[in-house]
Amino acid sequence: MADAASRLKSLVEQLLGTPLPLRIRAWDGSLAGPPTAPTLIVRNRRAVRHLLWKPGELGLARAWVAGDLGIDGDLYTALDLLSGLIWERGEDARTLAQALREPEFRSAVRGLIALSGLPLPPAPPPEEARRPRRGLHTRRSDRRAISHHYDVGNDFYEIVLGPSMVYSCAYWPAPPPEGTLEQAQHDKLELVCRKLALRPGQRLLDVGCGWGSMALHAAREHGVSVVGITLSQEQAAYARKRIADEGLTDRVEIRVQDYRDVTDGPYDAISSIGMAEHVGSERYLEYATVLHRLLRPGGRLLNHQIARRPQRDEASYHVDAFIDAYVFPDGELAPVGTTVSNLERAGFEVRDLESIREHYALTLRAWVARLEADWDRAVVLTSPGRARVWLLYMAASALAFEHNRIGVNQVLAVRTPAAGDSGLPLRSRTWN
Repeated sequence: MADAASRLKSLVEQLLGTPLPLRIRAWDGSLAGPPTAPTLIVRNRRAVRHLLWKPGELGLARAWVAGDLGIDGDLYTALDLLSGLIWERGEDARTLAQALREPEFRSAVRGLIALSGLPLPPAPPPEEARRPRRGLHTRRSDRRAISHHYDVGNDFYEIVLGPSMVYSCAYWPAPPPEGTLEQAQHDKLELVCRKLALRPGQRLLDVGCGWGSMALHAAREHGVSVVGITLSQEQAAYARKRIADEGLTDRVEIRVQDYRDVTDGPYDAISSIGMAEHVGSERYLEYATVLHRLLRPGGRLLNHQIARRPQRDEASYHVDAFIDAYVFPDGELAPVGTTVSNLERAGFEVRDLESIREHYALTLRAWVARLEADWDRAVVLTSPGRARVWLLYMAASALAFEHNRIGVNQVLAVRTPAAGDSGLPLRSRTWN
């Protein structure tokens, strides 16, 4: 009888209809596949059961988070090969999930069942978010989703993000090693402030303020008064301490508050950096309308948001299974055109759009490098499974940005008064 690695490789190739470009190391120590390729480590039979019960991305993710699967070799290369094999072969490609349902592949399925041992469904890892799918984007469900992602521990985020504690795409002056993560995050915050044309004495609302970095930068460098809102108790406590340490409590207020409950407008400017992804497509027009109402006439909004590629059939769009279960529960991405349309429907005049897709790939690779460099402490601060979630999601996301599967855009919009004076110069790109 063939060893476990050879059997597994043969069965998977039968399902996929193509050679497996990765090497496999099975639980019995056997090896199969190209000797120079990254190695997929299948540590136990439970990994096979994860794939049988949840074919495709979610099964792979559960096996990875549980520690049943691993990678020996370059993680980015391995993920690129897996992505091209299973998820990105085109609309008509046979995915693993589809193949498991086709009669001609039932012999391979039976072989995998035999190889997996007892064919009982393994429990999902404890890091998986479990919640009902009904009632999305209520105040309660949004608090729960934000807590799942952000209340992981500020010490853990310090490892990944570094001293800036900015959890969004940086704006790189040059790729590493010439450019540094700290400089790139400083430059991003300054870019936002310049696009908003912040001046001393103005009021800024920072929606989804995170650990307070934007609020601190705007108050310290531009003399504005800032209200930052978040739904994360841990973020708010951390931000308030930073503000007190810098002596800016008279100019910066951090609230644990839903954007729908902000009533103390008007503001001169609003920054929404990495917030809209949490709002959801059904709520986005409401979100834009709330922000429009909170701005004074002539006030500016800077919306910094990840975008997905549009689908030929938008009704077929579904949230990424791994991201939804482990990273951003209830989060959704929209095409940038949809975002612009919703801002305009809410009453905004959209004046500028800048794509900074390549910058996010550089940012994510920097975060991955920081996590890998301090891996043991990250595991202690969270859990082995949680650290594996962040490593997988950041590395896979870096590749998605590099391959233009997703992008990120800064949209500058104005609540233009009825008289039509936007307040912007004739040539708006004065911030470059």
